[in-house]
Amino acid sequence: MSTLEIIILALLQGLTEFLPISSSAHLILPSQILGWQDQGLGFDVAVHVGTLLAVMLYFRKELGTMSVAWLGTVNIGPAKNSSDNQVNFEGKLAWWIIFATIPAGLFGLLGKDLIEEHLRSALVIAATTLLFGFLLGFADVKAGHRKEHKPLEKLGFKGAMLIGLAQAIALIPGTSRSGITMTIGLMLGLSRDNAARFSFLLSIPAIAMAGSYLTLKLVLSAEAVDWQAIGLGSLLAFISAYACIHYFLILLNKLGMMPFVIYRLILGVGLLWFIL
Repeated sequence: MSTLEIIILALLQGLTEFLPISSSAHLILPSQILGWQDQGLGFDVAVHVGTLLAVMLYFRKELGTMSVAWLGTVNIGPAKNSSDNQVNFEGKLAWWIIFATIPAGLFGLLGKDLIEEHLRSALVIAATTLLFGFLLGFADVKAGHRKEHKPLEKLGFKGAMLIGLAQAIALIPGTSRSGITMTIGLMLGLSRDNAARFSFLLSIPAIAMAGSYLTLKLVLSAEAVDWQAIGLGSLLAFISAYACIHYFLILLNKLGMMPFVIYRLILGVGLLWFIL
């Protein structure tokens, strides 16, 4: 990979991992449209590490509080509680995220071959970009007209699992993990800010699983490792992802999701035009 390719792809990963526009689509498209070679396992690991560190650093206070609260629930477990009052909200939130991560893990494990062999095409990306872009726009309009929003505490285990199932669907390139999880969060009555925050917290184990899987593949493969590309890719993905989370949460309630919906629709139509 050239230095220019490293910079562009790392910035794309960092910026699009948490925006509702699909990071996988933006990493696949340069190779299909510009003829770039596949970036390789080592670079995939690098950018995943960078984005994972960014979201963990940004939500470090929430993660610390949730971890302590979760440890306080381990002895009794969520299934043994007769009342929600016995477990504080941070502990419940930690359990919701753990269980909501399972569908994506199972779907990724069972469907990885199907996804890698048949769904990483420009046509699939165009279709999912348009379809889930429309759904995001619908959910955002509905949320904008809602007088009151459900607090995150009222999401409940079922609501968290619905968002977790949506995250599993996002393994299809072009869907956008953050986009579809925010869409379901908005449809369940959450505010834009709470839908985004839950989506970001849910991304942590998902990115960690994906990064671990890619790392294992890298260790087992005979692929040469370009440490300069890995270092630069990790750093740029970290910086761009951290900045993206920060400014996205600031601007979200002012701008809503519509700028991203419009971008997705333009991208999807442009891809169809390019393909056809």
